[in-house]
Amino acid sequence: MKHNVLLPFVIFLSIGISFNRYGYSRTESADGVADTAKARPIIEAVRVTNPIKVDGVLSEGEWQRPGAANFTQRDPIEGSQPSQKTEVWIAYDDEAIYVAARMYDTHPDSIVTRIGRRDADLSSDWFYVGIDSYHDRRTGFYFGVYAGGAISDGILFNDSWDDNTWDGVWDAASKIDDKGWTVEMKIPYSQLRFPKQDEYVWGVNFIRSIERNKERDDFVMVPKKESGWVSRFADLVGLKNINPPTKLEVLPYVVAKQHFTNQFTDGNPFNDGSILSSNTGVDIKYGLGSNLTLNATINPDFGQVEVDPAVVNLTQFETFFQEKRPFFIEGSNFFDFGYGGANNNWGFNFGNPEYFYSRRIGRPPRGDVQHDGFVDYPDATRILGAAKITGKIAEGWSLGSMHAVTVREHATVEDTAGHRYSDIVEPLASYNVIRSLREFNEGKQAIGFIGTATLRDFDQPYLVDNFNHQSFALGMDGWTNLDSKGEFVVTSWFSTSRVQGTSDRILALQENPLHYFQRPDATEVHLDSSATSLSGYAGRVALNKQKGNTYLNAAVGTISPGFDSNDLGYLFRTNVINAHLVLGYSWYDPDGIFRRKGFNLATFRNFDYAGEKTGEGYFLFYNAQFMNYWNVNGNFNFSPAILDPRNTRGGPIMKTTNLYNSGIYGSTDSRNSLIYNLGISAARSESGGYRVTLDPGIGWKPASGVSLSLFPEINHDVTIAQWVMNQDDPAATRTYGARYVFGKLDLQEVSASIRLDWTFTPKLTLQLFLQPLISVGRYNEFKELKQPGMYSFNRYGKDNGSTIDRADHDFQVVFDPNYPTDTTQVYQGDYVVDPDGNTEGSAVPFKISNPDFNFKSLRVNAVVRWEYLPGSTAYFVWTRGSTSGDHPGDFSFSRDFRDMLTAPDHDDVFLIKLAYWWHP
Repeated sequence: MKHNVLLPFVIFLSIGISFNRYGYSRTESADGVADTAKARPIIEAVRVTNPIKVDGVLSEGEWQRPGAANFTQRDPIEGSQPSQKTEVWIAYDDEAIYVAARMYDTHPDSIVTRIGRRDADLSSDWFYVGIDSYHDRRTGFYFGVYAGGAISDGILFNDSWDDNTWDGVWDAASKIDDKGWTVEMKIPYSQLRFPKQDEYVWGVNFIRSIERNKERDDFVMVPKKESGWVSRFADLVGLKNINPPTKLEVLPYVVAKQHFTNQFTDGNPFNDGSILSSNTGVDIKYGLGSNLTLNATINPDFGQVEVDPAVVNLTQFETFFQEKRPFFIEGSNFFDFGYGGANNNWGFNFGNPEYFYSRRIGRPPRGDVQHDGFVDYPDATRILGAAKITGKIAEGWSLGSMHAVTVREHATVEDTAGHRYSDIVEPLASYNVIRSLREFNEGKQAIGFIGTATLRDFDQPYLVDNFNHQSFALGMDGWTNLDSKGEFVVTSWFSTSRVQGTSDRILALQENPLHYFQRPDATEVHLDSSATSLSGYAGRVALNKQKGNTYLNAAVGTISPGFDSNDLGYLFRTNVINAHLVLGYSWYDPDGIFRRKGFNLATFRNFDYAGEKTGEGYFLFYNAQFMNYWNVNGNFNFSPAILDPRNTRGGPIMKTTNLYNSGIYGSTDSRNSLIYNLGISAARSESGGYRVTLDPGIGWKPASGVSLSLFPEINHDVTIAQWVMNQDDPAATRTYGARYVFGKLDLQEVSASIRLDWTFTPKLTLQLFLQPLISVGRYNEFKELKQPGMYSFNRYGKDNGSTIDRADHDFQVVFDPNYPTDTTQVYQGDYVVDPDGNTEGSAVPFKISNPDFNFKSLRVNAVVRWEYLPGSTAYFVWTRGSTSGDHPGDFSFSRDFRDMLTAPDHDDVFLIKLAYWWHP
């Protein structure tokens, strides 16, 4: 198969996006006549005559006039009249916009008033306002208030998507009375984005939730089988003589951290078990005009308040961790690439590249020290400074630009003579990404680009072969609606990448798990030991049906063998040509048994650039909600045998066996104080392997501000051919001079996620998170791949006269008599294999290091968060991590649980962080 397959997707879908030159068009009906029947509701804002006190008491004159009250029920009965009346008013002054709402309730004592931390998803009555201040009918902000006073806010983008990582500084109050409950909000203009005009028209919408009825009432209701959200907003008029304020926010912070550990060696001059550190810096947010915002940080604190989960990764793929650092998550939607325009995206073993994976910035150093002795090795790469610009250049034209510089990181080494050395373990680096998207015709079409660059400066020769010198990625994406109703949309993207470095570094890059150019039977790729760069391309075209009861999603995409965006992005596979098709149907009307239900049928195929089928699957997905608000969803899937080029970790291609999998998951009514969850999944392969997973769960809400959840997981996974190692041996001629060793892995895991949320007030909260993990793997039935392209093995101790013995003590041995000085250390528990069992034969014996493991981990994270002033927050954090590896390969839950609780290796970190928000 030639490398130019689908090359550049017929020049990026032949740039087949029919843009309207002026960025405006009328909505037309099927017969081409402008649709004026669906006129937008209009809400008028009035100027404040006297100061408004935000206390939840609607006593001001602005709230005495008739308000917007024409709400429509979306749930539980779409299109019906709300069970309770809602009335909303909007006012404004030179500083802010004010929203007031009266949620009438004939049974005020039945209003559900739970409280929680900001942006918590609470089972409570709430009120929400969405504001499209730029009036582009694609983006906006939302502000929500719960009946108990908790708040939630975020941004709206791609018409119907939202992101709650943005935290604005605004004021709100709620109050329950004999008529129901009320809300008042004050939203400063400094928290919104809009251009200077004499008179404004904004988009606005309101939602009310009545929790005891599971009722949702919308001012502008979008039916479930329709799409869009911001584009449907009502018009807010009456805003005159206001000015976008100068945006300047300064957030200085100070951090003190005490680290206690028992993982140190006596005499270590760098660690006596107690390490005290501190840091200070400042974050600055400045408005560049009315539409762009500059976020800058000096000596940033990029430590995480919440810890990452513990994982046991036995695959060749890198573990993906979510970003939790505020600087990077706020405004991250401006850097999204390849997903816009459609309300659904499916992957199916393809994996769109992430071009900006911010966890790359500030990650632990990766270089080796150059001296022996005690080492003070940094646990993260310090970020000298970072800045980003996000916002809109003009109507429909967004921009995101981020730049960060990490320092040249050193590790200090002290040898036995007391001499100290400073070894560079991470070079000075610059990380850069720029993203821009131009939308046309009220978002019906768009075209955009993204570019990333990672640049490193080496001042020591031992660094150049361990890091890429430069890497670049450049991409283009867009979408177009195929009809005037916006029912079908085509999205597409195309990108290229280039990595530069020394020949040794590029050779290592070609051989890493993302590429495996060294595969001996590969015809589409080959190693080039003289290459000083690696280049590739990737792209995808997808069709999505946006509306109606029927569902359709189809896509075709490719990632070439040389594509690599991992210096600043995240990519888990290359050398793939992928296509999938999804068909489905949904019922949204209650039928006496179900409130809603639906199913999807799907299939996909993967091929590599040699034309071999490397992936195939058939799926049935289903979901339903019963009349009592219990939920169920599940799946069945079948994966036929394919040729896997990665199972041998750089060796020849290997066949798999047919795999069958199913799962079912259910949950009870979230309104109850006790909520139960249960998931069961099982899989079996024709090789004899199987997997059974049990996911029970319980949530308890004993009080309005307290919730406790426990989600354990029990997993038993038996893999017949789990990769263990590769052993070079010229005698293994059938497998290209190497033995690809596999074993039967019996994996048993027990883990849990335990979370306590205790909200004293909406501004003072405690969160406690515990994650115990026991993962035990035992290997036996060792074997080697018999023939490339097949699922067949030579079993050690059974085939070809081979022998395998497990060592019961430590010893040294010479395996190859031709090299009598080359000794191998064998430890108790290791295996010694003679592939042909004949000391006179050509096969050289070798050692399999004991691969059994018993990993036990307990992670604890306690966070007290206090918003002592608007925008100003104090954190008090305790983090504990402990691990144990005793009894490898032997699973005993009671013993392993005790070992986990009493693990001798542990770390405790106590942290205090104070941040003060200042705004002129």
